[in-house]
Amino acid sequence: MDKIKRLNRELKYRGRILDFYEDTIQTPEGHIAYWDFLAHKGAAAVVPVLPDGRIIMVRQYRNALDRFTLEIPAGAKDSAEEEGIVCAARELEEETGYRCEQLEPLVKLVTTVAFCNETIDVFLARNLIPSAQHLDEDEFIELETHTIEELSGLIHQGIIQDSKTVAALMAYKDLRQK
Repeated sequence: MDKIKRLNRELKYRGRILDFYEDTIQTPEGHIAYWDFLAHKGAAAVVPVLPDGRIIMVRQYRNALDRFTLEIPAGAKDSAEEEGIVCAARELEEETGYRCEQLEPLVKLVTTVAFCNETIDVFLARNLIPSAQHLDEDEFIELETHTIEELSGLIHQGIIQDSKTVAALMAYKDLRQK
């Protein structure tokens, strides 16, 4: 099978979180196409489980949707080279006010394979240690706790739609059932 060949990648816009590129692509038949590409440094997320089995969730405003969403704690890496586990530990404490001495890898996600290279390393946090929240000045987060059964119901009702949260919670639910 002939391969698709990238002929050029041109930076169109450099943002705080994403860089927008236009790629010039040659198809196996020789056709030239122009594809959008968003470059992202990656992120990490955590499923924080309390001793009673409830999961700590964050409710926060998401500008792209112009509404609040219920999600697992997560955030962007400081750089593309930062280890996911380091980012996850930082975001867990910043957003929830808990830390964890041993994060367990749960699942690795590629969020939007059609036009973005963002990956999210998701970890499981048990044996949580109370600490303090350290929210960024533009973060407004409310904490909630739910059982996995409640969260699964919220997913199936369409209330939780965030893809990283859906995938992480379903992976955790699957892991628990083994």
